[in-house]
Amino acid sequence: MKMLVFGHGYSAGALTPLLTARGWDVIGTTRDDPGRVAAAGATPLIWPGAEDALRDAIPRVDAILISTAPTDAGDPVLAAFRDDLARARPRWLGYLSTTGIYGDRQGGWVDEDSVLDGSGPRGQARIRAEGAWQDLARAHDLPLHIFRLAGIYGPGRGPFQKVRDGTARRIIKPGQVFSRIHVEDIAQVLLASIDAPAPIGIYNVCDDDPAPPQDVIAHAATLLRLPLPPAVPFDQAQMSPMARSFYGDSKRVRNDRIKRDLGVTLRYPDYRSGLAALLAQGA
Repeated sequence: MKMLVFGHGYSAGALTPLLTARGWDVIGTTRDDPGRVAAAGATPLIWPGAEDALRDAIPRVDAILISTAPTDAGDPVLAAFRDDLARARPRWLGYLSTTGIYGDRQGGWVDEDSVLDGSGPRGQARIRAEGAWQDLARAHDLPLHIFRLAGIYGPGRGPFQKVRDGTARRIIKPGQVFSRIHVEDIAQVLLASIDAPAPIGIYNVCDDDPAPPQDVIAHAATLLRLPLPPAVPFDQAQMSPMARSFYGDSKRVRNDRIKRDLGVTLRYPDYRSGLAALLAQGA
């Protein structure tokens, strides 16, 4: 069995070892880091640049995963390979989206049937990209599965280093909550879907415990037995525009469908179990 991953980054890096352990061959594109792709067990292709090799691979693989972000011009994979994908017949096609497409719900709950109301250019671009993939899938009978990922954490993406070096802050914005997901749980959700394709399935991928961001930082400090990082009101915090934009959305995301339809039992159902595992792993 063979998989082609467009944008072989952090999430695909957790999935690829699960596939190769089963004997799969994985090809992954990267802009500039073939060593990282190879270290995960995939064959790297530099893209843009390897268009001919990718056009050769698309009709030969059993599964295709899209993990590239849309731009103002649209989805880059569709822009480059729409016709090739339309002719392909994979048994599984996955698109990694984001729960950002639901926009701000002032702490309220959303599920996969909620109205898409993504705020800002990134949220709107994701909505358009999802729609473009769905249009292609319907027109050419492609087995599309959409995965809306919450905030991703895992090895190398936890709060511990900032807490240790004293740069962590507890940003306080009253009523703010985020949903999260450990990267290993993303990988097991994708694997469960690959094992039991259900086009056109849409799945929220998040844990069971939406929580204020300051609580996560505080718990990390507690696990490290270090003082709590300082609390800083949101309107006084020095933040990058990207970081500040994430605080524009506050919502709780339901994950019932991955449990009911895919039979997934989360390894890390809340940030406490996830952080404890990262600390035990030395992450």
